[in-house]
Amino acid sequence: MTMTTNRETILDNARLVLAHEVVQGHVVLRDGRIAEMGHGRTSVPGAHDLHGDLLLPGLVEVHTDNLERHVMPRPKVFFPIQGAVLAHDAEIAAAGITTVFDSIGVGDPYGEGFRARDQSALLEVLDRLEAAGALRSEHYVHVRCELPAPNARELFEPFALHRRLRLISLMDHTPGQRQWSDIEHARIYYTGKKGWSDAKFDEEVRIAPQRQQQYAQPNRVWFTEFAHRHGVALATHDDTTIEHVDEARALGAGMSEFPTTLAAARHAHAHGLATVAGAPNVVRGGSHSGNVSALDLAREGVLDALSSDYVPASLLQAAWKLQQEAGFSISEAVNVVSRAPARACGLDDRGEIAVGRRADLVRASEIGGLPVVREVYCAGRRTV
Repeated sequence: MTMTTNRETILDNARLVLAHEVVQGHVVLRDGRIAEMGHGRTSVPGAHDLHGDLLLPGLVEVHTDNLERHVMPRPKVFFPIQGAVLAHDAEIAAAGITTVFDSIGVGDPYGEGFRARDQSALLEVLDRLEAAGALRSEHYVHVRCELPAPNARELFEPFALHRRLRLISLMDHTPGQRQWSDIEHARIYYTGKKGWSDAKFDEEVRIAPQRQQQYAQPNRVWFTEFAHRHGVALATHDDTTIEHVDEARALGAGMSEFPTTLAAARHAHAHGLATVAGAPNVVRGGSHSGNVSALDLAREGVLDALSSDYVPASLLQAAWKLQQEAGFSISEAVNVVSRAPARACGLDDRGEIAVGRRADLVRASEIGGLPVVREVYCAGRRTV
């Protein structure tokens, strides 16, 4: 049993993964914070013995489409939002993620699917579940703005001044550039996931540049100005060229999400933009879109943070793969999935095990060379 008295929990006999080293020790959690730390075993009777397992800081996920998958589990099939949120939250927590930026796409040039719909009900549901103590992780909102979409600003409105909005990213999925520089990879995605015919795909490719020319730049200016005016972190998405990164710098972005080439990632990293790559890319050993390998970014020293993107469990697994295949220490690898993404979004109170930080912690062991989540604490409360 975990010893909890007067809102105090003592976790003992753990290998503490700190920002720069791993030590055998114990931590005292009090009122949602890490109140004390010590080397070796505690002398307090009844402390929770972790039997030498690793104790990591809670993972910080800045870009996940996982909620979208639960809301829309099949094409044109929508699930009630509260049930979807609860299922998503449980999956996130079980993956060791204690802070999650639910990524909500606003704007769909094709007028179909999740990103073409009003998602304002999500905010009400998150607030209601949080008030009832039903959420296992802390939820923020990351609004992904599809710049060529004529309805992007309209669908953004419900999120504009909500307290959960902490990150805006600027996207342009026009086929033929950025993520979809390879048209055939785009064809596989749109015909497979969206069920388009080849004829429909070819027609959309034909008209997409007109839509991009009409809407992308005005939307880029509007969302950028909004982010700066309201102190919301700003990211660019799928930077492919050095010119894309220079544009991101001129916009005042702090993050370059999923750069698609090594050149773009090098340029972003060199100029202070946090480069965020996909954890599934690391786990699978390559990009599903045919873009740069995240492991290559790691080996080049230009990977700052990871996102689980579409597989929550990939975040912790990727940290292990960084150790096995890119020469990272365990502290360096865990920083990539905790401390670095937290700092990139202005969250200085979490992402590492240190006195005064939020008591967001993950107990993990290793089986077959992969991490297994045993327990999770969010703000000192055991949630898994």
